[in-house]
Amino acid sequence: MYSNNKLSKAVRLAIAFGATSAFVGTAVAQQAAQDEESSARVERIEVTGSRLKRTDLEGALPITVIDREAIDMSGQMSVSDLLRNTTFNSFGSYRTTSGNTAQGTTQVSLRGLGSNRTLILIDGRRLPKSPLLGSAQDLNQIPLAAVERVEILQDGASAVYGSDAIGGVINIITRKDYTGAELKLGTARVGLPSEGGDREEGSFLIGAANSSSNVVAGFSWNNRDIVFERAFPWNAPNRGLSGYGNNWSEINATTGRPNTATGSQFSLAKACDFELYYTTVNPVNGTTPWCSYDFLKTNANDSSTGNQSAFFRANHNFNDDWKVYANATASKSKSFGRYAASLNDPGSIISATSPNNPTNPNSPLFDSTIGGNARPVGVFHRFAALGTRDTQVDGYNTDVMVGLEGNVNDVIVDFGARKSKTKVYNIGNGYLLRSAANIAMESGAYMLNDPFGERFTTVAERNAYQALLNSMNVTISRISQYDQEEAYASAAFDVFEMDAGTVQLVVGGEYRKEIYDDQYDSLSEAGVVGGSAGNSAGGDRTVKSAYFETLIPLMDKLEMNIAGRYEKYSDYGNDFAPKVSFCYEPIDGLVVRASWGQGFRAPSLDVLTQKPASSNPTVQDFVLCDIQGIPTANCLARQIRTEVVSNPALQSEQSTQYSLGLAYQPTDWLDFAVDYYNTSIEDTIRSIGLQTLINRQRSGDPIPAGLGIVRDPVTNEILESTTGFANDGTIDTSGLDFNFRTNFDFGEYGRLRQNLQISHVLEYANDGGRNLVRDPSVPRQRASLSHAYSIGDFDISFASNFIGKQFNNVTTVAGVTTRSGNIASYTTHDVQFTYNTGWNADITVGFQNVFAKEPQIGVSSAEGRNLDYSLYDAYGRISYVRYTQRF
Repeated sequence: MYSNNKLSKAVRLAIAFGATSAFVGTAVAQQAAQDEESSARVERIEVTGSRLKRTDLEGALPITVIDREAIDMSGQMSVSDLLRNTTFNSFGSYRTTSGNTAQGTTQVSLRGLGSNRTLILIDGRRLPKSPLLGSAQDLNQIPLAAVERVEILQDGASAVYGSDAIGGVINIITRKDYTGAELKLGTARVGLPSEGGDREEGSFLIGAANSSSNVVAGFSWNNRDIVFERAFPWNAPNRGLSGYGNNWSEINATTGRPNTATGSQFSLAKACDFELYYTTVNPVNGTTPWCSYDFLKTNANDSSTGNQSAFFRANHNFNDDWKVYANATASKSKSFGRYAASLNDPGSIISATSPNNPTNPNSPLFDSTIGGNARPVGVFHRFAALGTRDTQVDGYNTDVMVGLEGNVNDVIVDFGARKSKTKVYNIGNGYLLRSAANIAMESGAYMLNDPFGERFTTVAERNAYQALLNSMNVTISRISQYDQEEAYASAAFDVFEMDAGTVQLVVGGEYRKEIYDDQYDSLSEAGVVGGSAGNSAGGDRTVKSAYFETLIPLMDKLEMNIAGRYEKYSDYGNDFAPKVSFCYEPIDGLVVRASWGQGFRAPSLDVLTQKPASSNPTVQDFVLCDIQGIPTANCLARQIRTEVVSNPALQSEQSTQYSLGLAYQPTDWLDFAVDYYNTSIEDTIRSIGLQTLINRQRSGDPIPAGLGIVRDPVTNEILESTTGFANDGTIDTSGLDFNFRTNFDFGEYGRLRQNLQISHVLEYANDGGRNLVRDPSVPRQRASLSHAYSIGDFDISFASNFIGKQFNNVTTVAGVTTRSGNIASYTTHDVQFTYNTGWNADITVGFQNVFAKEPQIGVSSAEGRNLDYSLYDAYGRISYVRYTQRF
């Protein structure tokens, strides 16, 4: 063991972790300096990214720490919102939305590499995957009130933690040493939507401790109201128009299928005079009558969410050498979403003699302006009479862990077991039984010019028609479960002494069993339900792991860390990930670090086992628009049917990453860190959606075998499409992280802490192609600047959040990329005021986005919504108040 001077130790505590979050580094440094005055040695502690406990904290890996003070100053009410707003969530991430199979879940994506390449830990153990996602973890499972701090490792860590840690690791550290009791209540109101989106939170925390034991327990809840798309000012009436209103098209002579191109659809005569249906003109030619459905009048943008959690943490020291610890969490989450009424199959055809055929002279929909004889036609209809599609999701999670830690002849052993269980019930109402709908349309029992049955006048007729509607209306269900059982053991010890210090080693092993079951109802499995997507999947696997890590002090002020992990999977194979890192302190206060490692991500159970599923994604067919001469900005989004297939032959992804950085504290009031990262992923497990296929077809980029688009040779509209997962190419990304912190103590005039954090993406490329930085949803920079001023009983904070500009239209011709349609940079400001009362309570008032900045509208996005909901918030000013009482 060896000790260092006070300033060096303070630097290690404050900045050797890397870019530390606002308000954290300076407080830690000051405390470290105070501790150093009373002790020349520092107790060994464990940090994220390493299994070793160290006497000194000059880690070679960049880590951001968000402590409890920073969490409270953020004003956020959930772990998901807290992490979504970090600069490392480079390109945004999924948040709970309506009309999605993952409704009720939220994710985070470090470095823009995807939520399934971001590993989330709870006290150093991996959070189980969400059964609704199968391949990623759900942040809604974590109660914010139980969190002591969050440590974000901005470097790959498969050598330490195994699969999924390619983009980085987020370690949620829960409260363990709290003494006393605390009650917290809060509420928030959003400013931009005219209704919905309001939030509330509450928690109760109690803890006790003595010389040998401590116990912490608590309960928390938070709720957020649903937000309807019609409540946003930019969603004006008639903006969300869909061709699936009441339109028809000719049958393509070559394919025998309806022409699905927007320009080929025509309004059904006398069939557009209903609520939510609108007679407009075809957006392609601007003249032909078109019967649209305004889905924005009924759709919810954000589903409502709620979480209730109870948690318990305890440990007991039997003696100086042995202790037992136990953690338990039980939570319930809920979500409600609403989506537009179901639509018919894009391939629906009615015969020449059907009462709903506009070419049939005997039909009440007969249109004499249509040339030719009676003939079969395609129809594009929205079944508004069945009502909206409503989805209720209820999730239940339990997580229990018990372990022992002890000292056996100077060997620190740690072993234990854990079991977690997550079950989700997903019920959807208002979905369409396609076979019944097609029969009803063909026979005329369901008339397209009277979908609500207004022609019926008697009670018996109305009841009979309601029974017909009920026969087309189905309730779907999805019951999903993800169980995880694990056992672990490790031994850490000092190997021998060198001139520069002690060589440390830790070896360990883990056993994990995962059981996944995602069961859809039988009608959805058969693919006969309109307006739904997905299919059943299920399987199990065991994972056996062995790892080692050693810390070698090569010379005074220079150390090397070597780690490796081997994982064997019962279903696909095995992987090994090595890592080596260096840390050097050439002068007091300056830490230089570097690391190199390899990583992997195992194929998840959902993509290995999912049954074929039909989907109707909303996409923009840029290829067709280009052929028709329609500008990209005017290329309308529409729903196109596709089939999603599984791939049991998937292999793991492989990554290589390295980083270089330095951290320096030149004065007592200033410290900063700069880190460079470079990550390359091969054989990526990639979800190839229909929009991706369209974009690749347009740009000439490769499409994986087994997936693709079949177009009509004459009209070029999409006839068939197959989407799914594949080991597809590479991802390369690199960038810089900057962090600057100041800490000024003005004595009786207060204390000011400032933090500037910048993530700057240098490159993001797929398959060795062009740099995608500044494409839509790929900003070059994200930054945050915060100020916290404390004086007397008052704390005041002000923070600014920045998202860099992008370009809406990007085309590449002959290797030359042209960008146009500027998406302006986006900056918001938050302010918070806290009064520390004389009765051991805090009263907090705050405003997120205090100047009510609105995101830019008219942006191409994966959702086809003209606003990137993954990257930007759309709530205007959020006003909140919180009361905290301590006992």
